[in-house]
Amino acid sequence: MTDHQNAAPTQYGRVMLKISGEALMGDQGYGLHPPTVARIADEVESVQKMGVEVCMVIGGGNIFRGLQGSAQGMERTTADYMGMLATVMNALAMQSALEAKGLHCRVISAIRMDEVCEPYIRRRAIRHLEKKRIVIFAAGTGNPYFTTDTAATLRANEMNCEAIFKGTKVDGVYDKDPKKHADAKRYGEVSYDEVLQKHLGVMDASAIALARDNRLPIIVFSLDEPGGFRGILEGRGTYTRVHI
Repeated sequence: MTDHQNAAPTQYGRVMLKISGEALMGDQGYGLHPPTVARIADEVESVQKMGVEVCMVIGGGNIFRGLQGSAQGMERTTADYMGMLATVMNALAMQSALEAKGLHCRVISAIRMDEVCEPYIRRRAIRHLEKKRIVIFAAGTGNPYFTTDTAATLRANEMNCEAIFKGTKVDGVYDKDPKKHADAKRYGEVSYDEVLQKHLGVMDASAIALARDNRLPIIVFSLDEPGGFRGILEGRGTYTRVHI
């Protein structure tokens, strides 16, 4: 294991920020917590001000989780589509928070709903990023049976991002849940294959495999740490790097 506390600054030109829907609900048990959404928007703003182009994928678990709906007897495809719609709601909330700060932001949905957001057109999305607009990709991949982790990895590859930043509740990848086990050990860096073999739970297997096949590094860090997102880009902070 290596510690990144004193790592040299690494400058990324374009990154994907992946966060869960649960990250938007703060201490509530459900839904959106506007102050928490605004705080995450602050993090994104601070990174964009560094000149880094930022795109985002936000999960929908704070509103509806397809797998849970399926487990309760709902037909899986229908449940997954409902989960995709939840991600659109979260994306619009984040767009509103970012625009309140004077930032330019576009929500791009894999499911057409032209009245509220743009349809996914790769070249248009890249152009938004080149114009320093924040792009939020909603509705996952547009297909059931795929998670927003896979959607984030897919879009990151399509947008030519240099890394995926996965914001979580803990400051990296551990061999077991650090909130339940005091002896949990954090990895400074870990390979894609180790993540899959040890079931480390960074992202689902299809997302990890897609990142591995395209050599796209995943940076796992704590979204609860104020300034953590920017800090890593400046070469500070604690995180885990998943790579070859």
